[in-house]
Amino acid sequence: MFLTKEEIVKIGFKSVGENVLISSEAKFFRPERISIGNNVRIDDNAVIANNVTLHNYIHIAMGTYLLSSPNSIIELKDFTGVSYQSLIISSSDDYYGPYMTNPTIPSGYRNVSEKSVILNKHCVVGAKSAVMPGVIMAEGSTLGTMSLLVSSTKEWKFYFGNPARAYCERPKNEILMLEDNFRNSADFFNYQ
Repeated sequence: MFLTKEEIVKIGFKSVGENVLISSEAKFFRPERISIGNNVRIDDNAVIANNVTLHNYIHIAMGTYLLSSPNSIIELKDFTGVSYQSLIISSSDDYYGPYMTNPTIPSGYRNVSEKSVILNKHCVVGAKSAVMPGVIMAEGSTLGTMSLLVSSTKEWKFYFGNPARAYCERPKNEILMLEDNFRNSADFFNYQ
């Protein structure tokens, strides 16, 4: 079940656009730092925390986590989607080096990496995948199911694996033509 517009406003987002669907089962931490554009859908059991910006025509699927730290951001630009049970994080403890870990330990004993994550236009994160701090997904790049993305991508490439690597090209011209057709259609104006 989706929240009413009034219920969405009561959450206290930094900003929220039009035609926004948010499941009553979604969770938000520090919503005053979260911005939501137009035509965004957030499904059941999604968790969104801290500095997150969702632009327009975004889908956040069931059980997805977008977890930003207070000192970094997660930004999803137009026409992006995150498939179910995926994880995007902008901070992580160093588990390899000579450090202690977890938030109960004072910062002087830990080494936490806080780096913003950006998904540019037409990016997709496949089901049960993870995007790590500092990753910038270039326009049109996609991440296949159950993949781990630890470094930034190149435009219009399909990535897959653990760690993910580029496998093939995506049909850039065809997708951009579809976007152009959509923007010039009655459908686009009905969703504004």
